[in-house]
Formats: sequence, structure tokens, C-alpha cells
Amino acid sequence: GEKIEQLKENDNKQTKQIQQLNEEITQLKLENEKMKIEKELNEKKISTIHNGNLILRQQLDTLLTEFEKWKKKMELKPDEIIKLQDNNNEDRKEYDDDNKLLQSKSSKHSIFNFDMFHSSSNILKTLTGHTSTVWSIDYSIFDNCEFICSGSRDNTIRIWDINSNKQIQLSKVHSSAAQCAKFSLYHRNNLFLHIICSCDKTIRFWDIKDTQQLQILEGHTDSICSIEFSPFSGGRYLCSGSNDKTIRLWDVETSSSLYVFNEHKYAVRCVNISPLQSCADNTSNSIGIIGGNGYTICSGSRDKNICIWDIETTKQLNVFEGHEREVKSVKYGSNELRNIGGSNTILSGSCDKSVRLWDIQSGQQIQTFKGHTNTVTCVEYFPLVSNNEISASSNVVCSASEDNTIRFWDIRSNKKELYVIKGDENDNGIFCLKFIPLKKQKKEIRNNNNNCNVNLYYGSNKGHIRVWG
Repeated sequence: GEKIEQLKENDNKQTKQIQQLNEEITQLKLENEKMKIEKELNEKKISTIHNGNLILRQQLDTLLTEFEKWKKKMELKPDEIIKLQDNNNEDRKEYDDDNKLLQSKSSKHSIFNFDMFHSSSNILKTLTGHTSTVWSIDYSIFDNCEFICSGSRDNTIRIWDINSNKQIQLSKVHSSAAQCAKFSLYHRNNLFLHIICSCDKTIRFWDIKDTQQLQILEGHTDSICSIEFSPFSGGRYLCSGSNDKTIRLWDVETSSSLYVFNEHKYAVRCVNISPLQSCADNTSNSIGIIGGNGYTICSGSRDKNICIWDIETTKQLNVFEGHEREVKSVKYGSNELRNIGGSNTILSGSCDKSVRLWDIQSGQQIQTFKGHTNTVTCVEYFPLVSNNEISASSNVVCSASEDNTIRFWDIRSNKKELYVIKGDENDNGIFCLKFIPLKKQKKEIRNNNNNCNVNLYYGSNKGHIRVWG
């Protein structure tokens, strides 16, 4: 009996040892599996790092190649440097002259003769190339030539020589509609580079000469509808309005977003920055969180409202309510329009077919202009010129519409429009307009106030750019 008990005890010990060994084997298997998984992860990490290094190496090679190109461009001989400086000085002088043509600094100046414009103007030419709606037109001078750029629903940005009527460049730089295209004031004023700023969900800066992308501003989460450079600090600052319901304020020099205004309930369709203050220094003003000088942003939205934002405090100053549908265009009045409140007024156009004038200080609507039969896509104050006498036509504003007309209004009354330009029957709506000074006739203009010294460019739904003058 004792032997049987001893055998049972030995058997139990062996059983426990076997169980212990099985547990150790199981543990070893688990550790082995863990080591295999860690090995695979490490191999994947090594592969990712290797691929990343290859990409970085390719990017570095690209940057070095670009650097060598820029280095060659910068290696100018002394006489070439002098020539370049002379060209830049001449270019800047012409640019300043053109700005003075459109924005007079004296209270004795007035806007050009509107009566002369509507009595003698007609369609002068058509620029063809775009295959869909032209959303924006901008103007600049460089290398002693005049150019416009245009952004379109056909996803392209085009540059035109307006003297030869030729398209000099086509850039399909976006994967979606290029709703905004402007010449960069910052690069022109500070770096003497000729850069186009364009946008979809991003804002991109392109060198006109070789279509190379120089900068990109990212932050918006939906398409950008409107952009505007600051009239101070040499155009260093930029504001943008987007379908993501926000307005962003950017520092172009550092490619950084300074602030996001986000109190609109729906898409922001248009933005504008208040004009240069007469007491301000255009080269040294600072803005936003770095100390603003009283400049404001106005924005129009699909929520039917127009908002005024203080750039210095980033606070909402006022909300104008009155439009019955989304606001498509907003513009501050010029400081020179003292007889109607100057920069204390805002002009707006809406899908409700109306054009409205607002007083910023009182927050009240001054006038409503009705006559369009479809969405008002764009509004503008009539341009200013120097002619040494006050003119009643300084009270004229204009508006473009999907009804295929441009209408001119006297802001002193809400009576019927003063004049109507009817677009070509093939245009199917007018979506943007730009007044451009006639550079070649400046001397004649100074000596003869009866000349029409401004041409009107407008972009149509079918892609044509028409010129009236």
C-alpha cells in the first residue's frame, strides 16, 4: 500500500512538472510570436525610413538644382545690376503713376467724366481663351508693359498683354476652379518680382516668368471665394474668404495665418480691406495682433449678412442686415469720396438682384438700387482721376450681373440707373469687372479732360473678356 501511495505521489509530481513545462513552452511561443511581430514592425519602419530618405534626397536634389538656377540668375555683372536697378525704378515709377491715376490724393481732384464715358464708349476688343466663367480680373505693369491676369472656372490662370491683345501665358495650376487671381502687391513692392496669387482651397504664389510655385498658404478646408491684399505695409498682408465659413488673415512674408474670423454661419463669398488711411505710412504700418492703425475687413456671406471686423482687435464691429439672399460682392468707398462719406461707406451686391450702399459709422443702409433682373455678381466705385475740378459724376457706382448687364447708378438717389452696358448675347452673364487706366494716353489726358482715359474690362460666363472704352 505504501508503494502505491509513493507511486501516486511521484506521478503527481511528474504531472505538475509536465504542466509547468507546458506553461513555459506556451510562454516561449508567445515571446517568439512577439519577437516576430516586433521584427516585422522594425523591418517596416526601416523600409519607411529608407523610402523617406529617398524622397528627401530627391527633394534636396530638386532644391539644389533650383538653387543653382537662382544663383546663376543672381550672378549679374555690375552693368547688368545697374540696368536692372534702372528698370525696377522705372517700373516702380510707372506703377505709382498708374495708382495715382486711379486714386487721387487731393480733395480738388474728381473722378473722370462719366458723361463722356457713356456717350462715346463702345466695345473695343474681346480676349478669347477661357472656356468657362471668368471669375476675376486684375491689372499690373512690369517690364514697361501692361498686363491683366484672369482666373476661371476652367481651372486656369491666364496672363494677357493688353496692348498686343495676346495671351502670353496659360497656367493650369489648380485641380478645381480658380476663383481668384491677383498680381501679388507684396512681391512687386518689396522684391520686384512679378508673381500671381491664385487659389482653390489653398493660396499659391507663382513666378510669372517660369510658372514655378514659390509659396503656398494652407488652412482653409473648402474653396476660397475671394482674396484681397492690404493697401498698407506694401501689400504684406492678405485676407481670404472661403466656403468653409471663415475669413483668414495671412502674413505673406512669413507664409503664416495670423487670425481666423469665424462668426459667419454660412460660406463667405467676398472680402475687402479698408483703403489706405491718409495719415498712414504705406510701408511701415503693422496689423493684427502686432498693432493695427484702425484698418478693418468687411465680408459678405451666404448668410445674407455683411460683417465688419477690426484687424487690430480681431473683434466684429458691426453686422449689416438687409439683403434677402447671399452677398456676392462688397467694396469700401475711397477716401477721396468725401461728399458721400468716403471710406465710411460700403457698396454691396447680392443674389437678391439689388445693389446697396451702407454707412459704416451709423450702421444704416443709405440707398438700395434695383434694376437688375438676376444675381448681382460684382460692384465697384467709379475710378478717380486728376482733372483739377470737382465733378458731379463722383457720385457714380456700377454693378455687374448674371442678367448680362453692367449698370451705373447715382448714389444720391435710388432712381433708375444712369446708364446700362448690355453684354454680348453670347456672354450669358457678367461675373467680374475691372477699370484700367490708359497708360499710353497719360500725357494727352493731362492736357485734355474730354478724353476717355479708362477702359472697362469684364469677364463673362462663357469665358470671353470684353473691353469697353
